[in-house]
Amino acid sequence: MTVFALVGSGEYLEPMEPVDRYLMGKLKQPPRVVCLPTAAGNEGEERIAYWSNLGIDHFTRLGATVETLPVIDRESADNEPFAERIAKANFVYLSGGRPTYLYDTLENTLVWRAILAVLEHGGILAGCSAGAMIMGEEFFSFNGIRSGFNFIPGAAIIPHFDEIPKARLEQICQHIQPGLTIFGIDGNTALIRSGNQYEVVGKGKVTVIREGEEICCTSGPLPLTIWP
Repeated sequence: MTVFALVGSGEYLEPMEPVDRYLMGKLKQPPRVVCLPTAAGNEGEERIAYWSNLGIDHFTRLGATVETLPVIDRESADNEPFAERIAKANFVYLSGGRPTYLYDTLENTLVWRAILAVLEHGGILAGCSAGAMIMGEEFFSFNGIRSGFNFIPGAAIIPHFDEIPKARLEQICQHIQPGLTIFGIDGNTALIRSGNQYEVVGKGKVTVIREGEEICCTSGPLPLTIWP
């Protein structure tokens, strides 16, 4: 069963420990986690090291086998040894940064194919902030609307939903293609897809917006009525 986790914000921090424990509980084997700081790949060595070290510390506390790989540009995303190590994992985590950079770095690379192989073998892909945005059919960036990897067809993902000023949210929503369902995910909260089932896990809520109507969903399964 394919499992995706879309996280609003807070990756690798203490409030997210229950969420990641819940995700690891879905694995049939002991967790082997790979953390990828790719979305921050053009933000300098200090930020890359920050996300890498935070991920190692977090999943070590949770009892997982974990490593981080410096997949930070197209060259490293086509690094065969990196791809081979990712393919041996069963939990891949994409931390935050810039969604356009993340998508353009991973698209059609050996590392991306390795991530897909993890999913095909029953593993988990989690993405926080930028890592969540690229999983929808499209995502909003400073350069306009971009196509995503479409793991959640017919959807656009807005992370940090409880942190964005209302006026800014309205601007973002106006740019998203009419007819798409918007999932606004609060901080320290995940929208988890397991097969065809969706559920909210974490401290906040997921706001579902479709055709001008809003449904706020807290912990538990999403109601089937949100779908067209």
